[in-house]
Amino acid sequence: MSTHDATHDHGNTLDASLRLQLRGLRRDLPPDDDLWPGIAARIEATARGTATPAAPRKAPNIAPWALAASLVMSLGIAWRMQPPPAPAAAPVQLVDREADSMTREYRAALQELQAAAPAPTASRRDPATPALRELDRSARQIRAAIERDPGATYLLGRLQRTYARRLELTQRSLG
Repeated sequence: MSTHDATHDHGNTLDASLRLQLRGLRRDLPPDDDLWPGIAARIEATARGTATPAAPRKAPNIAPWALAASLVMSLGIAWRMQPPPAPAAAPVQLVDREADSMTREYRAALQELQAAAPAPTASRRDPATPALRELDRSARQIRAAIERDPGATYLLGRLQRTYARRLELTQRSLG
């Protein structure tokens, strides 16, 4: 026997044992339940028109995602629709114009109150007069502060409260 025959015999032995092992792995198993009768019954029922509808598939709940997407989209649109920032001079002019407007309205209201009041008598001295003078002085100081710092928007609130107190005190002293 040559070396060639020895390797050939050894190769056949491996092939034969491998084949035997592979045959041992193959096992045909019948299904536990025969599915065909159920399938045939559904086909017949469909053909007759008496088929029970298949259970509807539950659609995935996309409502939260749609809500989140619409919220993001609306925020994006709102951000893009913003007007460009105004120049720095605009708030300064706005505060000054608002203070002027407020002063005109205050003076008109004060004139109306004084015109509707009875004529003052010489014997009647108004105890609120010093307070009225102090409120007038405060209003002048606030107006001067607005002229010095026209961007100080908080001064508008101060001016409005001062004018409101002045009108209220005037109305009480006249009424």
